[in-house]
Amino acid sequence: MVKKLTGTPRRDGFRMPGEFEPHLGTWMLWPERTDTWRLGAKPAQKAFAKVAIAISKFEPVTIGVSANQYEHVREILPGSIRVVEISSNDAWMRDIGPTYVKNEEGEIRGIDWGFNAWGGLEHGLYFPWNLDNLVKQKVLEIDRFNRYDAQDFILEGGSITVDGEGTLITTEQCLLNKNRNPLLSKEEIEYRLKEYVNVDTIIWLKNGMLFDETDGHVDEVVFFVRPGEVAMSWTDDKSNPQYDILAECYNQLKDAKDSKGRKFKIHKIQIPTQIEITDKESEGIDIARHSYGRKPGTKLACTYVNSYLCNGGVIIPGFGDPCDSIALRQFETLFPDRKVVQVNTREIALGGGNIHCITQQIPM
Repeated sequence: MVKKLTGTPRRDGFRMPGEFEPHLGTWMLWPERTDTWRLGAKPAQKAFAKVAIAISKFEPVTIGVSANQYEHVREILPGSIRVVEISSNDAWMRDIGPTYVKNEEGEIRGIDWGFNAWGGLEHGLYFPWNLDNLVKQKVLEIDRFNRYDAQDFILEGGSITVDGEGTLITTEQCLLNKNRNPLLSKEEIEYRLKEYVNVDTIIWLKNGMLFDETDGHVDEVVFFVRPGEVAMSWTDDKSNPQYDILAECYNQLKDAKDSKGRKFKIHKIQIPTQIEITDKESEGIDIARHSYGRKPGTKLACTYVNSYLCNGGVIIPGFGDPCDSIALRQFETLFPDRKVVQVNTREIALGGGNIHCITQQIPM
C-alpha cells in the first residue's frame, strides 16, 4: 500500500541525495505536444529516444507515454527500457515528476510538489496543466514509494540542485517569482526547502540565463559534480548577452560556502552559440492561444551544463557547435570515472530545455 505522508522528510530523517550518487533508475516522458515540438513532435521524439537509449546503457529507464503512442514507442525502443502508459500535458519529467528522498536505511520516498506550468495564468507556458500535476503521484504509485503531499507549494525540479550534504543552490528569479508562490516570503520558501529536501544552507543566485522560458532554472547555470565542487555555464566573450549574468553567478559562488563551510571549486563550461528558432523550425510548430510563442528568431538558452549524471555515465548535449568537442573533453576531465556520452539535442533545446529537464533520477 502506498501512503500519503503528512510530515516532512527532514522530520522523518530523509534527505535529497546528490544526482552524482547511485541511482535505481531514471524516469522520462514521451514528447507529443505539437505547440511545443515541431512537425508533430517527431524530431523531438527521435532525440528523446537517443537520450533514453544512452542512459539505458548505464541504468534502468522507464518512459511514460500516452495511450495513442504506447504501441509505437514500445516498438521503437529496446526491450531494456520500460514503457508505461501515463497521460501528461508535456514531457518535462524533471519538473513534472517527483523529487526523491531517502534515509540512512535506504528507504525511498517521493515529494509531490505543486506544478503550474512555470507560472500559471501569469506567463505560464501552456494551459491546462492538470495532467502534469498528477504525474508525480502516478509515478510513485507505479514504483510503490510513499508520497509526501506538498501540492500547496509550487516547485520544479530544475529550479534546485543539491549536494546531498546539506547545500542547495537556486535562483531568486525563479523561486521568488510571484507567479509561483506569491503568498510566501523568501524566509517561508527557505523553510519549505529545508523541511522537504533536508538542507541547512541555501545559496541564492540572483538570475538564471537569459532566454530561459522557465524563469531562470538553476539547471541551466550550475550543477554539483560532487560535494564542494560545481560546474557552471560560462563565456569568456564579454559581448555575449549571457556574460553579465554568468559573471554575477560566478562571483556569488566564488564567495559562497557550503553547509560544511567549504568554498566551492568551480569548473567553467563554455556555452555554445545560443539557439535561434529558424523560419523552417517555427513553421513546423502548431500555433495555440495558451502556448509560449516560438516565432522565427526566438532565442533559447542552451548550455552543456543541462546534462545528466547516471550510474557510471554522463549524458551531455550537443548542438552541432564548435564548442561541442570542447565540452566533451571538459566533461571527460571532470568525470574520469564515468563514460561521457554526447547526444545532439537541438530538437530538445527548441522545446525550451535539455537533457536534465527531461530526466528524473530515483536514488538507490
